[in-house]
Amino acid sequence: MTTTLRTAVVIGCGTTGTSVALALTAAGVRVALIDDDQRALTEAVALGAGAAWTPDLPPADLVAVATAPSAVVDVLHSAQSRGLGHVYTDTAGTKDIVCAEAELRGCDLKGYVPGHPLAGPDAAGRDAADAGRFTGRPWVVCPYETTPDWALETVDALIEACGAYRVDLASHVHDRIAAELSHGPHLVAAALATRFADSSEAFLGLAGDGLRDAVRSAAGDPWLWSDVLAHNAGPVADVLDRVAGQLTRAAAILREGDSCAPLELAPTLEEGRRGQTALQQAAERRTVQDAPTGGRV
Repeated sequence: MTTTLRTAVVIGCGTTGTSVALALTAAGVRVALIDDDQRALTEAVALGAGAAWTPDLPPADLVAVATAPSAVVDVLHSAQSRGLGHVYTDTAGTKDIVCAEAELRGCDLKGYVPGHPLAGPDAAGRDAADAGRFTGRPWVVCPYETTPDWALETVDALIEACGAYRVDLASHVHDRIAAELSHGPHLVAAALATRFADSSEAFLGLAGDGLRDAVRSAAGDPWLWSDVLAHNAGPVADVLDRVAGQLTRAAAILREGDSCAPLELAPTLEEGRRGQTALQQAAERRTVQDAPTGGRV
């Protein structure tokens, strides 16, 4: 790393923003915090994530916008107009619309590096905030063709301070991958979990760990997730169409009650087993760079 990160402003004190601020503070960076929600700001300060931003502060080396996707461009444009920093990035879970809107809005693209740390969704509140939230995890950046090296070096310093490693992707590729690996599965898990929202505790007490694991991601903040899903609508809809098609076919096989049903269901179950094995093996690798190339997205 050739750039030293001394000061930073983090806008948004949810789980992700507070975790970024905690990691930077632990790395010796002076962090100023901004959030329209005074309670969120106070809680983040109390956790040791930094101090509340004041107008007398000079421009920071880095400004990280940690808001919902729909708010990123407005916050970015305002922060740049106010001269809060020299380099800007964000942590939103969608990138294609955000990148396009930033360009249309007239944001300074040379000083803006779109980013997304892959460490799970924000929870409601700051209970999950942790300086180690990003350690050993990929941090996607989607630079523009005109993004200068000095801006990337500053974001590299952020990523290093958070213990993550950088992965470069085009914004539309990021969103397609996010739809497959996170956004689509989250909505599937939420749909499955709705079956149990009003069930009795006695009934749910019979559930096994497999079901609880399958719906674990449905615990995310529904308002944040609604925003994320709406900002990646096309790719997520494609994922849901494929999953719905498989389930509809399986339901038809079972309703027919044919003696060949086990044979007809077996290919889907076997491919599912292979997919689970592939996910487990990937999780056991240290980083994405350790993985062999090939396969499909």
